[in-house]
Order: sequence, then structure tokens, then C-alpha cells
Amino acid sequence: MKTGIMFDMDGTLWDSTKEICYIWNEVLKEYGVELSMEHLQSLMGKTMDVIAENVMPEKTVEERKEIFDRCLQVENVYLEQHGGVLYPDLEKTLKQLKEKYPLYIVSNCQSGYIEAFLKFYKFEKYFDDFECFGNTGKGKAYNQKLVAKRNRLDHVIYVGDIQGDYEATMEAGFEFIHAAYGFGTVDADVKRINTFAELPEKIAE
Repeated sequence: MKTGIMFDMDGTLWDSTKEICYIWNEVLKEYGVELSMEHLQSLMGKTMDVIAENVMPEKTVEERKEIFDRCLQVENVYLEQHGGVLYPDLEKTLKQLKEKYPLYIVSNCQSGYIEAFLKFYKFEKYFDDFECFGNTGKGKAYNQKLVAKRNRLDHVIYVGDIQGDYEATMEAGFEFIHAAYGFGTVDADVKRINTFAELPEKIAE
């Protein structure tokens, strides 16, 4: 049986809130909009269209798309050059996991975001595949199943930090582990890790 481990990005592998808030505000100030760190963090993990509606409810759908397309393009370039904040022992734990399992990323992010993360930290060697909302226009359940099918996985464990991650994983029919150190809580009886380094032991339970 082929078991794969899939990861959410924000709040699970890293925290790029500070960097994203800075670069988005550089664009948003041209439109009279300012975004706080707290507001952005509460939105992390949601799809880009939902975030845009929340940040700029007074704008039309077309205006939001135009503005956020600019934000996301600048963001990808910035993160590829500067990175974010990795959670402790991330690379050490990824290396340990990679010895036993193929690893994947499934995120609600825009196209290019995962690539920026992988390129800055030179993490391409740890991940076999990835998928995101920006590529497919679909949510996490769809993309989890897509990656599982593409890589012929028999069993999937998804690691994420918010309720939406859990719900998407249940919809996809996979196993879930809550990254409780991340941005959100999960109202369900699931396995939890308080640090990324706990993951290999939790998977083995």
C-alpha cells in the first residue's frame, strides 16, 4: 500500500503572514486599503477570491481580481527572494519523513506560491508533487484527490491547521492530522501535533 503525506502551507509548513502583509499593503495603499497582520492571519488558508472579498467588500468582483492579481504577482517574486518563517525543525523532519513516505503540498494559494517556497529553501528534493487553487480553480478536497490519483496513492494523510483543512480532508475521504501550532483550531477528535517535529511519531501511531 502506497501512503502519501500531504501538507497545507500557511500555518503548517511556514508563516509568511508578515511578508505577505508588507508586500500586499505596498499595492493596496494605491487603492486606499490597508490590511492588518491580525486580519490577514484570520484569512490564511482561504481561497484567493474569498480573501479578496473579505479585504475589499466595497469593490466589484472585477476590481478585486485586478487588484489581487497585482498583489499575488508581487508576492510570489518577493517570497522567492526573501522566504518566510519556517516552523522549527521543518527541514530535519521533512528529511526524516522522506525516507519512508512520498511528500506533497496541497494549498488554497495562487499559482507560483508553492514554487516560490520550494525555490527559496531548495526544498524541491523533498516533495514529489503539489497542487493549488490557483492552478485548478478548485478547493482542497478536489486537489487532494487529484494529487492522490496522479501519484497512485492508496492512503493519504493530510496535515493542516484550520477547520477548513479538516473538512476538505473528510470530504476527500483521507486521514487528517491537526497542526495545532498553526493559525486555527479544529472542532473534531483528530490526531494533533504541537510541533512539526512530532509528526513522524504521530503518523506511526
